[in-house]
Amino acid sequence: MTTAANSNEVVLREDKGGAVYLTLNRPDKLNTLSEAVLEALQQQLDDIRQDPSVRCVVISGQGRGFCAGHDLQQMRDNPEQEYYEALFERCGTMMQSIVSLPVPVIAKVDGIAAAAGCQLVASCDLAIASSSSRFAVSGINVGLFCSTPAVALSRSISAKRAFDMLVTGDIIDAQTAVEWGLISQVVEADELDAAVESKVATILSKSPTAVRYGKSMFHPQRQMTLADAYSFAGKVMAENMMSADAGEGIDAFLQKRKPVWQQPGR
Repeated sequence: MTTAANSNEVVLREDKGGAVYLTLNRPDKLNTLSEAVLEALQQQLDDIRQDPSVRCVVISGQGRGFCAGHDLQQMRDNPEQEYYEALFERCGTMMQSIVSLPVPVIAKVDGIAAAAGCQLVASCDLAIASSSSRFAVSGINVGLFCSTPAVALSRSISAKRAFDMLVTGDIIDAQTAVEWGLISQVVEADELDAAVESKVATILSKSPTAVRYGKSMFHPQRQMTLADAYSFAGKVMAENMMSADAGEGIDAFLQKRKPVWQQPGR
């Protein structure tokens, strides 16, 4: 198990049994996505992508909030359109890196997830939140429509619900978020750690090969026509069937024994 050595780092990392835990570490700023945070997250995601031993990622926030969005003071200190375009492009690239990462990414939410913080939740494959958590895309309240968060949000919940949140800035609670599909599970605050660990353990118990095949096809097929999606999924599934883990898993099922998965190497 390794942990970031410097508590002053804006993103902390802990590696534990095939899972990587990334913690946004600006609690005094509600973990806003400053340039430094975006750069650190991107570097971690790039490193994880190249490491076959990583099988799951958890993203959380330090302190009383998950992430309150972009650093508005930093944005106001750089009042140039070119700066804003580059900032939002960098953020969009980081969000897409989460989606395209070859392993599942879980958002562990305790507290507020607003604007780009809500975008971060929507970009993750799974999201488990405490019952006291709140979600909003509230840029409209300061004269800024959350256009880039809208991309992830509208791919996570229905268009009308997404637009309602975007145009009103209204905050929704965790129960509403799970009912709408923004998060996958809601638990009491004192159960959050256990719920996340249980989900991680379940993912780690599955074939690493099968999970990576699944992540590689799930998001791309959602953007395809029905016919193209079936064609793409069929090819991925056939390739998955040729893997050693699929053969071992099916043989184990037929022989009524526990499968032994191939262990990914570094």
